[in-house]
Amino acid sequence: MSTPGTVLITGTTSGVGLNATCALVKRGWTVITANRSPQRAAAAVDELDLPKDRLKHVLMDLGDLDSVRRAVDALPERLDAVVCNAAVYKPKLKQPERSPQGYEISMATNHFGHFLLVQLLLGRLQSSSHPSRRVVILGTVTANSKELGGKIPIPAPADLGDLSGFEAGFKDPISMASGKPFKPGKAYKDSKLCNMITTQELHRRFHAETGISFTSLYPGCVADTPLFRNAPRLFRKIFPWFQKNITGGYVSQPLAGDRVAQVVADPDFAESGVHWSWGNRQKKNGQQFSQDLSDKVTDSQTASRVWELSVGLVGLGART
Repeated sequence: MSTPGTVLITGTTSGVGLNATCALVKRGWTVITANRSPQRAAAAVDELDLPKDRLKHVLMDLGDLDSVRRAVDALPERLDAVVCNAAVYKPKLKQPERSPQGYEISMATNHFGHFLLVQLLLGRLQSSSHPSRRVVILGTVTANSKELGGKIPIPAPADLGDLSGFEAGFKDPISMASGKPFKPGKAYKDSKLCNMITTQELHRRFHAETGISFTSLYPGCVADTPLFRNAPRLFRKIFPWFQKNITGGYVSQPLAGDRVAQVVADPDFAESGVHWSWGNRQKKNGQQFSQDLSDKVTDSQTASRVWELSVGLVGLGART
């Protein structure tokens, strides 16, 4: 049996985050939701008839580093787990959208915002008395070239290149970590690659010292997720059918949310440094497995450089 605690989840107004909130509350956890609209987050969970005394909603725009800092200041001191779930995906952009700090919006929201959030919360997690403190970061198959989905060349596989875009400050006219021309779909993939690198670096740098478990996961292909709201209409129609009928990789939003809850709460997922995946193993009674990660994630020199540059870009002092 797992011990209920208090967990912060980003991006809970719909989709996987909302369903993870539901699954964890039903497991006895208290959930703090972090969203650009706390009102929408509250309305979403109200429809699920969950006990309000185990829910708290805070304003946090992950694309704005100042908003992340203000939200952290408003959080309670007790925190036992963090789920980095929120993401933006804007594949139809012709020109990069910028965060208040001037960074390309996919990287700003999906990577920089979560990177700063976890850094600011490490002390609270370390001081928690919960028997199994965890940081869980949502990954994606498209950022892992060890999976078929990570090899798809449209618009291009995830690849941070030589990190010259980060090196140069990542502001206009730069919009890609590699410094190459803007590709909106690839910008999303690159940001998720950074998420998975961050998970491994958090494990390497802090697990032994703090006892916190740092993991990432891919719950299966949630092909009808609201994340795709900005994708072309034809894609939104064909992609769920393809995953259900051709690959067998489709997973429903409630099941994906329950899998996130498992990784947060269940004893079987306590090991740190693991990328948990259900991949395309959606057969009846299919189980999670520890997925190998590509060299783009595990290369120690690249990972260390991503970490160091991210520390500077989010405005933190050096952390080892």
